[in-house]
Amino acid sequence: MERLGIVGLPNSGKSSLFNAVTEASVAVAPHPFTTTETNTGVAQVPDHRLLALSEMSKSKKRVHATVELVDVAGLAAGSSAGEGLGNRFLAGLREVDALCFVLRAFEDVNVSGGHDPLEDLNVLELELVLADADSAESQLTRRRKAARSDRSLAGEVAALEAALEVLQAGTPLYRARLEPELRAALRSFFLLTDKPVLAVVNLGEDQVVDADPVVKPVADELGAAAEVLGVSVKLEAEAAHLDPGERTELLEGLGLGEGALPRVSRAAYHLLGRRTFLTTGDKESRAWTFRAGAKAPECAGVIHSDLQRGFIRAEVIRWDELLSLGSWAAAKAVGRLRVEGKDYEVVDGDVLEIRFNV
Repeated sequence: MERLGIVGLPNSGKSSLFNAVTEASVAVAPHPFTTTETNTGVAQVPDHRLLALSEMSKSKKRVHATVELVDVAGLAAGSSAGEGLGNRFLAGLREVDALCFVLRAFEDVNVSGGHDPLEDLNVLELELVLADADSAESQLTRRRKAARSDRSLAGEVAALEAALEVLQAGTPLYRARLEPELRAALRSFFLLTDKPVLAVVNLGEDQVVDADPVVKPVADELGAAAEVLGVSVKLEAEAAHLDPGERTELLEGLGLGEGALPRVSRAAYHLLGRRTFLTTGDKESRAWTFRAGAKAPECAGVIHSDLQRGFIRAEVIRWDELLSLGSWAAAKAVGRLRVEGKDYEVVDGDVLEIRFNV
């Protein structure tokens, strides 16, 4: 399972976000470095398609897709040089596949730290860029030396040179427009700013009703490089502990609909390149996670390796089309099930039934 690392300055609300999304109980306190170790949890990815199909099939069991989140020690200015918990912070981040920046916008005199999300973003990016520049420089020296006797390393040398030029200009790699082949060659070096990014602006409860003036400057700054969500982590965390009826009443009363936490989970899931196909029946309706771009046999293997090994074909229908027809049997009766072979690239929201023979 690929993992999303939640990162922020001390008292940004990153551990509170982690707790709210994963229903964990990591310690939270109004002073820096409450989190000193890496914490891992799993968040359910809410999916209205799954709910609708399970109701249609009258399923006894419903299984959502999940995403793994990692809460790492807080970053402080100077972390790249070992300040605060710098080395521990950086080690925790190198092992994740994407990053979620938590940027503080709320004011609270009882909680130390600033409340300018753009300033938080600048500090985070600077520390990660400095750490990457140091790492890229040392790895480039070794690769250049090895490339003298191994010409196959020329691509890696070129990629590191391009990355170092970007980093030394103060730009994180996720914002850079590197050629796809250079980007691919960098993957094995686990550079921190080469990971996709989701930014969560942590709002105060008084900012929720009119969040746009607070969130927009961050969205404008990041442009197309990252998705930006405004969330009142404190409010959402409190709502998460209520029973479903009370939670819905609270969030709808504030005009927040389902709330922001489901959006965070879904955004994280897609950021990691994960997509969902579905299966449904009276025993179980389930959301299965697959890699974006995967073909039918690989998706069959997500269910069980035997299905991939003995794959014959997949019967496929879009979830909303199946829902409109009322049942799998009805879709089959009117000839709406498509028969797809080994070269079919599964699409998010497909409902599958696999035919196989082992």
